[in-house]
Amino acid sequence: MNKKTVIIGASDNPERYAYKAAISLLNHQHEILLLGKRSGNINGIEILKDRSLEINNTNTVTLYINPSHQKEWYNYIINLKPKRVIFNPGAENEEFEKLLTENNIEAVEACTLVMLSVGNF
Repeated sequence: MNKKTVIIGASDNPERYAYKAAISLLNHQHEILLLGKRSGNINGIEILKDRSLEINNTNTVTLYINPSHQKEWYNYIINLKPKRVIFNPGAENEEFEKLLTENNIEAVEACTLVMLSVGNF
């Protein structure tokens, strides 16, 4: 049930929800890729800043960036062709959600941590 998940807005700050989600995803045996503004690492996995990176077989993109910073990611995320994009609390974005739906990508307004904890990730 390993789902390759790209975390956008990754942070090595243990207080951040993106960090907590990364740890929880790893604990649930999911493969993760971390993209963020600053370098760092979570459990030895490097946080990458390179948005040109090609990633194949992405199941899920989970967003931890607010809508004002998402536009620059639109094309990149759509080109990853994930099955779904999770808009965590504070990341909800009607414009982007509509664009994803038009590209046959499921847009989900939910909390990755909650989804993992209740077993519906």
